Amino acid sequence: ILTYTKVLPVAFSLAVMNPSSEFNRFGAPSTNMRGKRALTIVIKLGTSSICDEKTHDPLLSNLSLLVETAVRLRRDGHRVILVSSGAIGIGLKRLDIEKRPKHLAAAQAIAAVGQCRLIALWDGLFTQLRQPVAQVLLTRNDIADRTQYLNASNTFAELLNMGIIPIVNENDTLAVNEIKFGDNDTLSAITAGMVNADYLFLMTDVDCLYTNNPRTHPDAQPIEVVADISSLKVDVSSTGSTLGTGGMATKLTAARLATSAGVTAIITRSSIPSNIFHIVAYIQSLKEADPSSQPQTPSITKTSPTLTPITSTDDPIAFSPLLSTPTSLSAVKLAHSPTPPPAASLPHPLHTRFLPKPRALRDRYFWILHGLAPNGTIYIDEGAYGALTRRDKAGLLPVGVVDVAGTFAQQEAVTLAVVQRIVGGGYIIKGPEVGKALVNYSSAEIGRIMGQQSFRIQELLGYAGMHFPFPSS
Repeated sequence: ILTYTKVLPVAFSLAVMNPSSEFNRFGAPSTNMRGKRALTIVIKLGTSSICDEKTHDPLLSNLSLLVETAVRLRRDGHRVILVSSGAIGIGLKRLDIEKRPKHLAAAQAIAAVGQCRLIALWDGLFTQLRQPVAQVLLTRNDIADRTQYLNASNTFAELLNMGIIPIVNENDTLAVNEIKFGDNDTLSAITAGMVNADYLFLMTDVDCLYTNNPRTHPDAQPIEVVADISSLKVDVSSTGSTLGTGGMATKLTAARLATSAGVTAIITRSSIPSNIFHIVAYIQSLKEADPSSQPQTPSITKTSPTLTPITSTDDPIAFSPLLSTPTSLSAVKLAHSPTPPPAASLPHPLHTRFLPKPRALRDRYFWILHGLAPNGTIYIDEGAYGALTRRDKAGLLPVGVVDVAGTFAQQEAVTLAVVQRIVGGGYIIKGPEVGKALVNYSSAEIGRIMGQQSFRIQELLGYAGMHFPFPSS
């Protein structure tokens, strides 16, 4: 039924890094001029860090410091990507409009005006330091298609290889709710996963994540290291600025996405961009002191990346012709989060660091889980779920499918959910979705073959097709 599936945080398949390689996966040098490994760093700035919430004036001092920081990172041999909000805020200033309009078309028109001014502002500041930049505007639709996703990845790779700093924003002029990322925190995490970044900096107006809102609770305690986001017990109910769409909750979502791709996510204060240097130096010193604590990452080669063959111990999900794309099943075997290494003596600014998963999602799995919007749900029984997650990699048979919801065509994305069958008919949903997959059959076809033996597919559909509703890998 499905092509590829990935069930959420089980032990993920991964490629093995070759630390002796001189080139990264894009073919660029993997070390900088000082002989240290060149890092890929994504820096996300929210609207409140770019323009004043009330006057909408650009915060030139903040932006200038950030530009100096980005250029210094580039000159140190690192690859830098900026994810910049602020189009609507800058557009409001340009058009002398006091408040962000509620009507979608009006907001998109203002964003169109503001985006021109925003990229001109960035280009003007970077030009002072002779640093070329590029504008990249995305919507979720742009990465929903696998070919377009790879094209976007290749464009990022070439820009970084040329020493250019890409400036990424959501294409607000075209985006509607169905194809929006929702906020630039999510966009920055997907960008970080797309380029296999080392760090994602989520710049905000507080130093770090606190146990409570520090503005209203003076006794709130800072949280410096997070190994398991799901175990966090913090109040993130406060929203972002009136101009932005995010808040601390969206930053946690972004951190969850980024760490699943093997990216270290960091929340820190945007008004002191130079903190990025000290934080990176501090974390790199921890890695050098305890290399064994670092997660595995994709191999780096001189040309195309070579993936290590997957054994049964690498990934409990097998390939099966009913799945069309890799599956990520969750809740069976949670990836173990590394224990933070002992603090180094190097001084460092206050920040919150989200540790990457030891086994990062491979590129295609990451794309399926986070780049595609599901069009329906397939409900499978406990036996089918066990077959997908056991070590000998059994596939999903039609007999294991209990129900289907939504309308979707072949090769579209669906979510997977586990149900418990009830004697006499019916079922009980056991919990949230456990994965996502691409389907080999439409919802109507799956509805006709679910619960049946595989040999009946020809009889029920008039053709055999795949023996499995979806494959797993």
